[in-house]
Amino acid sequence: MAEPTVPGDLPDPGSFTEAFLVYDVDVADEQVRYYGEPMDERESVIRRIAPLFRRRGYRVDIRYEMGEHVLVATERSTGIDGVPWTNVALFVITVLTTLFAGSQWYGIDALADPRALVRAWPFALSVLGVLAVHELGHYALSRYHEVEATLPYFIPMPNVLGTLGAVIRMKDTIPSRRALFDIGVAGPLAGLVATVVVTAVGVTLPPVAMPESTLVARIELGYPLLVRGIAALLGEPLRYGAGRTVNPVVVGGWIGAFVTFLNLLPVGQLDGAHVTRSLIGDRIRSVQRLVPVGLFGLGAYLLVAEGGRGAQLWLFWGLLSLLFLRAGTATPIDESPVGRPRQVVGAVTLLLGVLCFAPMPIAFAG
Repeated sequence: MAEPTVPGDLPDPGSFTEAFLVYDVDVADEQVRYYGEPMDERESVIRRIAPLFRRRGYRVDIRYEMGEHVLVATERSTGIDGVPWTNVALFVITVLTTLFAGSQWYGIDALADPRALVRAWPFALSVLGVLAVHELGHYALSRYHEVEATLPYFIPMPNVLGTLGAVIRMKDTIPSRRALFDIGVAGPLAGLVATVVVTAVGVTLPPVAMPESTLVARIELGYPLLVRGIAALLGEPLRYGAGRTVNPVVVGGWIGAFVTFLNLLPVGQLDGAHVTRSLIGDRIRSVQRLVPVGLFGLGAYLLVAEGGRGAQLWLFWGLLSLLFLRAGTATPIDESPVGRPRQVVGAVTLLLGVLCFAPMPIAFAG
């Protein structure tokens, strides 16, 4: 039987038969699909053949479709093709939801006067700025290491924060532990710089009046050591008397710290898992099993010691971490150690993540 033919820029099926035995090839516009049998587990096969395709401008994945194993080679592109309308639409919606959330922190009745939403722009700018800097840190290092990644997707949410954060999606194999480390650590470090700046600006701005009848007036924010330390260094308070609260820009800094802590949890596809996986390799599997245990334990403690205040948040994240465990962690092609400088940066980053932790970050008074 004649060997299946492929375009000239792709590896010949005979060049990787020890990893994936091909019996048919289907060529599409931007994909080439190799039908055959993997000779090892999926992760091992991809690790062995990905460099062969990567050098030719393709990324690979193995799928099981209609009873057949398919090795899918897709053209890689680290640039942006056309206008990313989904990203733009989500960003615009998130601007609106953060403006609405900010109006609550400023005591603005946006329902009575929708045009007054614009007055909440400092809050929206602080929140979106922190999130954008975090995600663009990932994106910049993805481009540096020639890893295909999307622009940030902002996640709007009509709550008192206005958003559930932002994400980028890596659609590529990671070439090395060093690349995985750099991409993973860049977001938290960039976001921390933005968080420090936003917090420092926020604590120096005047507090705002907050009628006690509003929902926001009943919210108690637990400030992490990072935010409290910045306020202390600048000699500014984080608590005011009845009817007044911190400037909403401080809430933007609080969001930055909270997002940083959550992202640095070493589980699944979170930044902390990328950093930890880069530092200790496959031992991440043991480490990440401790994450849901810790989160459920913290939730249980708050149920017992604090009457349940703030417990729901950690119980919810405990459930999420179980889902993240099932999703697995990123696996780089080259498993060479990252070296001492990156080990130091990784340890410092994880320590800074601890400074962003508050046992009861948000709760309702009473």
